[in-house]
Amino acid sequence: MPKTPKEPKLEHSDFSGEFEDSGVTVLVDIFRPAGTNGDWTLEVISQTEVVTVWEDKFATDLEAWEEFLATAERDGVQSFLDEDEPQLH
Repeated sequence: MPKTPKEPKLEHSDFSGEFEDSGVTVLVDIFRPAGTNGDWTLEVISQTEVVTVWEDKFATDLEAWEEFLATAERDGVQSFLDEDEPQLH
């Protein structure tokens, strides 16, 4: 039988989950390859499936979460809904 490439397993942070502010809900996903001590990736997915990805990786999931909170406070959760251009932070 031909082997199909396996999707890499991911470890998701306990900080991952829905975040709601001012009536806007987004999904915060903080993850890294499972079984590693690799850096964490931060993504935010809006209700309309606009994906915002941070180019920088984070040493800890807490750092990633704090970066999300700082961005949400500075720019507002609505900033994650903008479909005009791919969002990179």
